[in-house]
Amino acid sequence: MKNHKVYESNDQMISLIRDNYNVLQSLGSFGIALGFGDKTVNETCQDNGVDTYTFLSVVNYTINGYYNSDEADRLHIPTLLHYLEASHIYYLDYQLPSIRRDLKESINEEDRLGVLIMKFYDEYAREIRKHMKYEEKVLFPYVKQLLDGNAPTDYDIETFSKHHGQTDQKLRELKNIIIKYLPGDIQRNNKLTATLYGIYNNEEWLKLHSQVEDQIFVPAIRNLEQKQKKDNVTKNITNMVFKGNADNGEALSDREKDVVVSLVQGMSNKEIAEHLFISVNTVITHRRNIARKLQIHSSAGLTIYAIVNGLIDISSVKL
Repeated sequence: MKNHKVYESNDQMISLIRDNYNVLQSLGSFGIALGFGDKTVNETCQDNGVDTYTFLSVVNYTINGYYNSDEADRLHIPTLLHYLEASHIYYLDYQLPSIRRDLKESINEEDRLGVLIMKFYDEYAREIRKHMKYEEKVLFPYVKQLLDGNAPTDYDIETFSKHHGQTDQKLRELKNIIIKYLPGDIQRNNKLTATLYGIYNNEEWLKLHSQVEDQIFVPAIRNLEQKQKKDNVTKNITNMVFKGNADNGEALSDREKDVVVSLVQGMSNKEIAEHLFISVNTVITHRRNIARKLQIHSSAGLTIYAIVNGLIDISSVKL
């Protein structure tokens, strides 16, 4: 059952734990150790070098589903990234092996159904490991590069988001088989029941982990990407205004300038081709060269370039 209290920075950390013991695992992923006494959430986070707003965003979302997406720009991406990386370590290095050990002790591996259960679990574990290792090898390094301002241009958060599906189909099948499986003695039966309970708990944890990625992490990285794109456009325009073509490496040819003017006037590729008596393919080639030389890809940027460099008069531009 959801706890509908929204925790704030001045709440005592111990009260948060007392109300929601499942938060204990999140503390470890954030790098917060026990022993904080009666300190508030904010004091505890500061003592451990954790951004308080990001901590509360994740905790409140996993506890009661609350998250204020309007303040996503307040999230501290490195803190969020550390949380996700540490959660992977916890799940892959501790939870998956622990459940396997318990499962192995709960079944009779000489029984064909017992063998099938272990096979299903190992397949599930491989699927989860592959899923998380992809994020560790591709997604997380990309975010770190993005934070450093040198992210690759052939990958973005949308690429990840489109392929970030649920990985719980095998787990559902595994649970169904376990529920139908009856060990030969009461000790194994009790152990299997406890193991099944642990699997249900971990299914809930994995679902919340995935939701944190989809609802908090992905939008935060999307905002960061958009901000950097805007910053890059501003930087390009600033360089263009104050330095002209000095840093462009190559100046535009007269024909390329004609294409720029035509584009600023709102002509299509076909209209430009007819206006300049060239082919559409040649227009496309000129546009590609213009973008490469100027590092400007928007019509607004080309308009400013044309005005600053005297290719058109500002009075002729429709604002």
